[in-house]
Amino acid sequence: MYRTRFEARSAFAALLLATTAGLAHHARAQTAVQPPDAFAPCAACHTLDEQSGLGPSLKGVIGRKAGSASGFNYSRAMKNAAITWDEQTLNAFIAEPQKIVPGNHMPFSGLPEASDRASVVAFLKDLR
Repeated sequence: MYRTRFEARSAFAALLLATTAGLAHHARAQTAVQPPDAFAPCAACHTLDEQSGLGPSLKGVIGRKAGSASGFNYSRAMKNAAITWDEQTLNAFIAEPQKIVPGNHMPFSGLPEASDRASVVAFLKDLR
């Protein structure tokens, strides 16, 4: 199979390196989908899978038109909002939901801390 011990060791080292790199990538992927602490108020109503809860699912929210996720009964205000969620619009909405979409039915006054909003938006961006 291998002609020398050096070839055998090199093959083993390459296999070990590839396995370690794969495990590191898997660990980063798991860490990336863990909600930050600032997400706790959101989690009271929103889910992270395809199903809606008291609020719509937030999976894939970045790039989605406001009021368009299937399986959720949105307020007229949210359905008529001319918003496609991106980092900026989501940050603004999370800060002051009633200011950004007046008349929406979400009973949440907002996250005042910019760092909390940034962590929630980054989490949602990675949640695809």
